[in-house]
Amino acid sequence: MPLFLAVFLALSALTSWILYEIFVASKFSPLQKIAGPPSKGFTGNLSRILDPVCSAKAHEIYVKKYGRSIRIRGIVPWDERLLTLDPLSVQHVLKNSTIYEKPWQSRTLITSLIGCGMLSAEGNIHKRQRRVATPAFSIQNLRELVPLVFDKGNQLKDKWVGIISNGPQTCGGSSARLDVCHWISRATFDVIGIAGFDYHFNAIQDESNELFLAYKEMFEVAISQGSPWRTMLTIYLPWFNTIFPDQRQRIVKRCQSTIRRVAGKLIQEKKRKIEEAANYGKIYGGKDLLSLLLKSNASNDLAPENRISDEDILHNINTFMFAGSDTSSLSLTWTLYLLAQNPDMQTRLRNELLPIAPTTPISDLTEEEIQSLHNSLSNLPYLHNVTRESLRLIPPVHSSIRVATQDDEVPTMYPVYGRNGAIIEGKRSVTVPKGSFIHVAVEGFNLDKEMWGEDAWEFNPDRWDVLPEEAQELPGLFSNTLTFSAGPRVRLYFLPSFYDSGLTVMQSCIGMRFSMIEIKTFLYILLTHFAFTPTEEKINRVNVVLTRPFVSKRYKEGSQLPLIVRRLDSETNQSKVSPSA
Repeated sequence: MPLFLAVFLALSALTSWILYEIFVASKFSPLQKIAGPPSKGFTGNLSRILDPVCSAKAHEIYVKKYGRSIRIRGIVPWDERLLTLDPLSVQHVLKNSTIYEKPWQSRTLITSLIGCGMLSAEGNIHKRQRRVATPAFSIQNLRELVPLVFDKGNQLKDKWVGIISNGPQTCGGSSARLDVCHWISRATFDVIGIAGFDYHFNAIQDESNELFLAYKEMFEVAISQGSPWRTMLTIYLPWFNTIFPDQRQRIVKRCQSTIRRVAGKLIQEKKRKIEEAANYGKIYGGKDLLSLLLKSNASNDLAPENRISDEDILHNINTFMFAGSDTSSLSLTWTLYLLAQNPDMQTRLRNELLPIAPTTPISDLTEEEIQSLHNSLSNLPYLHNVTRESLRLIPPVHSSIRVATQDDEVPTMYPVYGRNGAIIEGKRSVTVPKGSFIHVAVEGFNLDKEMWGEDAWEFNPDRWDVLPEEAQELPGLFSNTLTFSAGPRVRLYFLPSFYDSGLTVMQSCIGMRFSMIEIKTFLYILLTHFAFTPTEEKINRVNVVLTRPFVSKRYKEGSQLPLIVRRLDSETNQSKVSPSA
């Protein structure tokens, strides 16, 4: 076929598809029948519902005016979408993961950076990866990592003590202004490096490690706000980056090359050790994620067709490096920020933590003593309330988008409103055509005043002692919230809820338990050694892959959260010391 004819036919097909979407599909879409806000500009309604600065207010206004099943517009005029804040609809979407997948556009973007791991895989590929990875996240294996988390938390504490003692100081020489976001990220990188593949980044001490710098640069590109036009172009025309690479693409390629070289050697070395142990009739004792993945993948109980390749192993290590270091560090950063804003609550939490603190330094404790200390932490009610409240108020994942892979009827708990503002009689579901995007408002659910009360936008850990009945009945993967509904997924089974029969099956972040170990452990170590107060800067929440802190009007400096960190005098009664003392 002549080239000009092929181009002509391709353009004709594209034009026909666009005309069909504009004049046929969009006009007859069932979503056209339900109520929704008017849209303006290129981004439609997306800029309001995806920006943490205004999304909570937008969700509140939309629910009052249009109900809980809301038609919104995406990037182009015919891009009709469903925004749902209906509990039954959310449960339906999240538990039917074969019908509602991540959009291919999101998966393409993720895969181009960290490969096709559990964060971007769907269908049978995701099932195979999940089957291999799930044993690595058993409760017993996670308990093995507790001493590591304590060790890195203690190293971070020592680093901050050194900075306060030797660096620029304020408040009588016992305080320093620290970007806690930066430092906690370095610490969680160290944790996930050892937990992930028994590799020591030593990022707390310095940032010179080759593999650490490769991951750090690549992840910074992932969260940097490049040209949206170029991003869209490379999603729909993947060859564009190959022919016309920009600086971001060159950085990604260089980082990926380093990761493949260094991490590839680690994979081969682990496989050699596993095979060597097997030859002697032994089981290799590595407890890191890579060792557990490789052992699970080589298990005789796993059918050959269910095994995954070394390439998939590397992609999942990349995935857990990204999700494991970022989610925990941001959750911990936001928790310290909220406690700095609420000094009485910070002091109250410290008062709960100090009585269980051993007289022996953490570095001198045995593994059994550390496990005992962790068990005590796990049973502290106010620590649990603070953690839950922080994750409710500022969920790392602001919202989640799914696409329908087939026509479906999404059940609703609340009435559905038509475009005329009246309830559609007899309608307790929304008809969703194949290919439609569904926005699950994670933050919207977590901040819903009808569910959580009029103080839903405030930081109030005590709310968890007496939850409103409406909040108790919310479908949630973590304490009646949707906070861990995104990320590398594993199936969780819940007891029947009042609106469903049988077991509720939902997809949860596979690293949820490990993240909670990190958050509570670091809070314990840091709050028993330091007090935190805000700086003069205004901190804004920005949705860049995850909800990140930025100093207002200084966005080009990147994500940061400066706080005044004051060392507590170990010779005083720390339980009586408030952050502002």
